[in-house]
Amino acid sequence: MHVQTGLERFIESPSKWMSGKRIGLLCNPASVDRNFCHARELINRKLQGQLQALFSPQHGFFAEKQDNMIESEDMYDPTLKIPVFSLYGKTRIPDKKMFDFIDVLIIDLQDVGTRVYTFIYTVSYCLEAAKAFGKKVLVLDRPNPISGSITEGNCLTLECSSFVGRYPIPMRHGLTIGEIALLFNNEYGIGCDLEVIPMNGWNREMFFNDTGLPWIPPSPNIPSPISAMVYTGQVLWEGTNVSEGRGTTLPFEIFGAPFINTTLLLSHLGKNRLPGAILRPVVFEPTSNKYKGTLCKGFQIHVTDPYSFKPYITTLKLLQAVILHHKDPFRWKLPPYEYEFERHPIDLIIGNKNIRQRIERLDNIDDIEKSWIDDLNEFIEISRKFHLYD
Repeated sequence: MHVQTGLERFIESPSKWMSGKRIGLLCNPASVDRNFCHARELINRKLQGQLQALFSPQHGFFAEKQDNMIESEDMYDPTLKIPVFSLYGKTRIPDKKMFDFIDVLIIDLQDVGTRVYTFIYTVSYCLEAAKAFGKKVLVLDRPNPISGSITEGNCLTLECSSFVGRYPIPMRHGLTIGEIALLFNNEYGIGCDLEVIPMNGWNREMFFNDTGLPWIPPSPNIPSPISAMVYTGQVLWEGTNVSEGRGTTLPFEIFGAPFINTTLLLSHLGKNRLPGAILRPVVFEPTSNKYKGTLCKGFQIHVTDPYSFKPYITTLKLLQAVILHHKDPFRWKLPPYEYEFERHPIDLIIGNKNIRQRIERLDNIDDIEKSWIDDLNEFIEISRKFHLYD
């Protein structure tokens, strides 16, 4: 199966209303066609002289910045000699001076399908700015790499809102970036002039490997579709003193700490407790980030069945097992986290303080999951209004 992205459809046949419009493009290295040609080059070639400004999300225009709160500066594109405005630098919100360069903002970003991945909130701020400054937004759609048929996790509570969660959506939202832009714009009252160019050939059951498209890491620590698959759960370790595998060749796929007893954790979890995945004990030494140069013991998550694998529930069970068996050395990470200097990072990531407290109390994870089913089902019903694909 070969999927044609929104970018490829747009380049094949640009809308007539684009004629003469000054264009801005929100993009990063993953904004390519199947032949690895970048969106800015394709648009500049197709609509000569119209591309006037570029915008970059978290991790930088070249996706070179490794971690949270590592900012990018504004720059000039070395090829096109036009300004590149960082939306993860001095500001995360586009201002009027940036939008004065353009009439329409094209957005072409590869999302990973998880609530805390900040690209979707950069999109939301762009929609708000477009509404405020009278600009149009055109989103070139791309696949949800972890499928559009599965949602998972609790919805964000407003007391936990931040740049890793602005709206009451679940951890695994099951939408493409075009669909979630429509949700933000219409359901949450942004109301900008928004159009989405859908893909051809994509359906909700697909995982990224089904699309025939090349995977370009949208950020340094999502190097493969598998890292995107496990990220929905493994991102929780960012709120702890357990390494999420940054500084290794398998970020988010492996995790651990010097104090982890893998035999004890496997015994606690028992057989068949983590559907769709196998835990393989590993020893690793990060070259950066947590425990740099220190031997860590932990696991690699091997996904054996993506349809039955529940990444969020899997990591909640692992997290609770670590809390139970390593109570003394385990710690929640202290602020700051994504420009929040007071609230616990783990609360911002989970999106609900009560769930963190229940995990600490060692409440059964299956019971905790039942507590959010009604909210999740309500989100599913709302989100269906914005589905662009069967």
